[in-house]
Amino acid sequence: MTQPSQSSQPDGLDRPDGDPCPMAAVRTPGETVHDWPVDHLPALAFDPLMHRLLREEPIARIRLRFGEGDAWLATRYEDVKTVAADPRLSRALTVDRPVTSMTPHVVAPAGGVGRTDPPDHTRIRRHVALTFGRKRVAALRPRAEELAEQMLSRMAEHGAPADLTEWLTGPLPAQLIGELLGVPPHDLDRLQNWRSVILSSNHSEKESNAVKGEIAGYFKAMAAHRREQPGDDLFSALVEAQKDGGLSMPELISLAVMLVLNGMDAVRNQVSNMVYALLTHPEQLAALRADPALLPRAVEELLRYIPHRNGVGLPRIATEDLQVGDATIRSGEVVYVSYLAANRDPSVFTEPDRLNLTRDEAPNLSFGHGPHYCVGAMITRMEAEVMLTALLNRFPGLRLAVPESEMRWRRGSINRGPESLPVAW
Repeated sequence: MTQPSQSSQPDGLDRPDGDPCPMAAVRTPGETVHDWPVDHLPALAFDPLMHRLLREEPIARIRLRFGEGDAWLATRYEDVKTVAADPRLSRALTVDRPVTSMTPHVVAPAGGVGRTDPPDHTRIRRHVALTFGRKRVAALRPRAEELAEQMLSRMAEHGAPADLTEWLTGPLPAQLIGELLGVPPHDLDRLQNWRSVILSSNHSEKESNAVKGEIAGYFKAMAAHRREQPGDDLFSALVEAQKDGGLSMPELISLAVMLVLNGMDAVRNQVSNMVYALLTHPEQLAALRADPALLPRAVEELLRYIPHRNGVGLPRIATEDLQVGDATIRSGEVVYVSYLAANRDPSVFTEPDRLNLTRDEAPNLSFGHGPHYCVGAMITRMEAEVMLTALLNRFPGLRLAVPESEMRWRRGSINRGPESLPVAW
């Protein structure tokens, strides 16, 4: 078995000369099981094991810190898409199976939208899909723009230096998802505390289960209240669907928790990482300032380039033998995909380890692929565009307020991002 060092960024990443790593000789799939501790990585450094496997062993076997056995890992763009879209690979079969995992607990609840297969998955997903569709997200943009202006005005009054995660990238997505769900503003801090435990790789299964019980109790009580006093919000619509038999109570709670976690944590980290990437790539930032119409394409490239999470997401179980790349996956075996690695595939992206805001190549896979494609992709893109636009317009001299070496980054968390993002202008 191999246990690669995770302490430094792989040679050649983000160098001026692009991607100097040649395609290495591909190994026989599964001949080695790689122990992968998914250790802390500095800043936006790309995981060296994924970088190497993508080039040398695109279908490999891995063993993570927790759970039992090992699993296949697909890293190439086309293989990742194949696995994510193949109905012979099941999320539902992972329930009650202690597969190898990077956390001591399973973040996604059993029976929730992340751990079901069609037709149940299709039924659950449709209750939120319209809310996050193109028309609804476009209607939400003015409110997001209003919040961004209010928050940046308060930040300007506070003066530099200021922590952007405290003034904008944290509170805006939290408030927006809170308003969508109808969560009272005074409860947002409590949800933030629960979020920090559920998305942690350092808390025990017992601690995580206790918090899951608390958050389930919170949304059960909120559902009871909404049955008596429905509001004009998404949670009231979900409660109505549950009352009519379209959703079970566990499914209702699962959807609410998923929306809160992604709305509060994933968007906060994604946009914070985007700002950091721009401020540490001055030539790219200058290109964006010179051509503001580049912003939508820039967001897509930032989504592709930034490794927004640690390790891998939810696994799948093969329901029959199937071929993925050069590997034969046997029925019952566990399969992971790395969307992060797929976004750096040199057979798909030119100089994949370089940030290039004018890139116009294949779509990134940051929001997944297939039936489990992230339902919040459009709202995340919209919030990123709104926050970046407001920042660049309001603060033409925006810069980091501390040296890069003094930045503090989250540790022991599934999602990657800065603990704080001190800026000046």
